[in-house]
Amino acid sequence: MTIPAVLTQRQAHKRTFALAWPMILSNITIPLLGLVDTAVIGHLDEAYYLGGVAVGSMIITFLMWMLGFLRMGTTALVAQGHGADDIQAQLRVLGQGLILALGLASALLVLQWPILHWGLPLAGGSDQVQLYASQYFQIRIWGAPAALINLVLLGFLLGRGQPKVAMWQLILGNSLNIGLDLLFVMGFGWGVPGAAWASLCAEYGTMALAAYLVWRVLVANRVERLPWSLNGLSRLVRLNRDIFLRTLCLQLCLSFVTIMGARLGDVVVAGNAVLMNFMLVMAYALDGFAYSAEVEVGRAWGRVDRRRFVDAVTLGWFWSGLTALGFAAAFAVGGDGLIRLLTDLPPVQAHAQTYLPWVVVLPMMAFSCFLFDGVYIGAAQGAQMRNAMLVSALGFFLLWWLTRDWGNHGLWLALNGFMALRGITLAWHYHRYLKPEALRPVRGS
Repeated sequence: MTIPAVLTQRQAHKRTFALAWPMILSNITIPLLGLVDTAVIGHLDEAYYLGGVAVGSMIITFLMWMLGFLRMGTTALVAQGHGADDIQAQLRVLGQGLILALGLASALLVLQWPILHWGLPLAGGSDQVQLYASQYFQIRIWGAPAALINLVLLGFLLGRGQPKVAMWQLILGNSLNIGLDLLFVMGFGWGVPGAAWASLCAEYGTMALAAYLVWRVLVANRVERLPWSLNGLSRLVRLNRDIFLRTLCLQLCLSFVTIMGARLGDVVVAGNAVLMNFMLVMAYALDGFAYSAEVEVGRAWGRVDRRRFVDAVTLGWFWSGLTALGFAAAFAVGGDGLIRLLTDLPPVQAHAQTYLPWVVVLPMMAFSCFLFDGVYIGAAQGAQMRNAMLVSALGFFLLWWLTRDWGNHGLWLALNGFMALRGITLAWHYHRYLKPEALRPVRGS
């Protein structure tokens, strides 16, 4: 078997890591925040506190991740504009992204009560879990404007290939969140509302920092004002529509795990919440290589550079696989200790330890789909991402239905199968259809 030439080139590996490592480092602070939330709330005296945060956070996460297309679409089109050396195209995408973010945030605030009214019964759980989930949601939802603006600003910075700037935005913002979490929950004794208030304050602090970082970029490029133009908005909307549908399917599957866990009991949903933090740590680390692929593929697409396109995919897949193998080994060796660190409730510890083997194999099932998500975002091929996700989501629910008598084991089997299907469908499409000759010049943005 011939080793791809790019894997023997030290400079190519350095270029990949120059983009990936800042995002890996900063992304680790995102699940670290979740770990702190879980550890702080998990050491209160009842499992329903942790269950309430898990359900309330699930609803907020569902909404924010569904709208994650704001970051992805912005990164893709800004990277292509950057590759084509078109600063005006980049600025147009930034302005249009901010308009979309403010409109969507306003809609969330107006619709917050219907969302809560329908979301909590769907999520299930005991009366106590629903009470604390409601408290958490009603505070966190007011951070929506800042959260969505942050997605656009982060996408702009990443698309321009400035991961170190984005890194400081995420690290400082999430560090603020963690510090406030400890202060409000442990110091002031505010409990579940304290965790929500910490996240809310940190969202606006992060937005202020991101706005300053983007302002510096604009000053460096002698930009006096953004071109608030709707010209080319349809391209951004089409791409965002497809990414939205893809993310909706993803969130339905992930939320289904929490919902069914809540219906199996407070201990099950709390134990699954602990294990889902393992998955988030792995996912955000692998996303560093996906971000690298987004930027490199986007630049290659903008420059019509076929060789660089293939090299970006090859390097990303290689390093994603090695990273996933490392996480699998780490979870196998240190998983029990991390569970005990996150919660001292014996029933929750026992539950999480029982299902830990599913988390150990998850990185190897999932790494390919994270990498190819980055590839297809960078190429602005949202329709293919959408179609692959629809097939994978159908596979997820079919696997769960066939193994529903297995209880929580069936849920974790379906989740592993879902991740594997995502990688298989995108890899198949890439090798069959997304050939280097598919690259074409970026048309009017």
